[in-house]
Amino acid sequence: MQLRSRNHNMDKVQGIQLSHAEQFEAEPAVFVAPGRVNLIGEHTDYSEGFVMPAAIDFATWAGVTARNDNQITIYSENFSELVTYSADAIPSLARHHWSDYPIGVLTILRQAGVQVPAFSLTLRGDVPLGAGLSSSASIEVATMLALLSLTSSQFPLPQIAQLCQRAENQFVGTKSGIMDQFISCCGKAGHSLLLDCRDLSFRLAPIPDGVSLVICNTMVKHSHAGGEYNTRRAEMEAGVDILRRHRPEIRVLRDATSEDLDRWGSEMPVNSLKRCRHVISENFRTVAAADALERHDLKEVGRLMAEAHISYRDDFEASCREADILVELAGREEGCIGARLTGGGFGGCTVNLVEKAAVDRFVGNISRGYREATGIQGEIYRSQASAGAHRA
Repeated sequence: MQLRSRNHNMDKVQGIQLSHAEQFEAEPAVFVAPGRVNLIGEHTDYSEGFVMPAAIDFATWAGVTARNDNQITIYSENFSELVTYSADAIPSLARHHWSDYPIGVLTILRQAGVQVPAFSLTLRGDVPLGAGLSSSASIEVATMLALLSLTSSQFPLPQIAQLCQRAENQFVGTKSGIMDQFISCCGKAGHSLLLDCRDLSFRLAPIPDGVSLVICNTMVKHSHAGGEYNTRRAEMEAGVDILRRHRPEIRVLRDATSEDLDRWGSEMPVNSLKRCRHVISENFRTVAAADALERHDLKEVGRLMAEAHISYRDDFEASCREADILVELAGREEGCIGARLTGGGFGGCTVNLVEKAAVDRFVGNISRGYREATGIQGEIYRSQASAGAHRA
């Protein structure tokens, strides 16, 4: 596996300042918003449950200056492409193009009554694309901070997260939960964030200085993931409908307990029971993992991550052979605190908490073992829990 670490923030800031100046002959203000990895709490967000992501030190940088010619011009360094629109004629529909994300943010700001002047925007990101580390949310949040800096409007970070989620849901057309944008806005260096997706209350849980986040990319995304995801949503809803017959106050799975499943799970189709069991138990594990981090009980965190992966694999049935191999290999490594599949499933990445002193050996052994077992040359991203979005 190829090991990737972050580049220095100051280098990125200077780089985007130079690039923007070359494109637009103006000195930009620069804003940065991180990607994320979810330590535990998978497929719980749309049931108003709990998630526990951490911001990572892979990010999107946005450089912005105002214009006086009624033009909106956006340059992507990653795609080496410039798009330009009249401020009065921006697209009303997504084009399935990278520019959908910044244009979606502009559209949502206008809908919220924010008067954004004409602008030039330069975007640069190093969040690995397609790895499930939320490059799209980091683009949205960095763009939102940049555009707001040109206006007199101010929003608290949780509201910025909600506006960015709306851009992704309503303009881009991806039905994501709030987690990605929220952690990009509200992350804190050295901490994960336990988020209650019902009311957006949160608390920070510390990750010890001696622990690294090591993210292993299977390099696999199975083609049936979209359809399987929709099937699982339907299976969960069928289970909720049965529980609601007995307890009408159950609106979503967040309201149900394992005791409810013990009493009435036999009335469910087998798959509905398994999906509901995953979500209900995952909510419990996620809160317990935050509690364990707060009392510095890393052994318990590792145990909960292992249980979470088994539940994801066996009850939600959203793992795959490649991810299971990575988790199994990680479990053999001295210095690995915990490992599990993270993200939407059916491929993607595993997240590993690894003692810093053991990271180099961990990376070498995992790389070799995964290549021997699968024939795939993967990628590994070494990171730390990082700060949320801010002006650079």
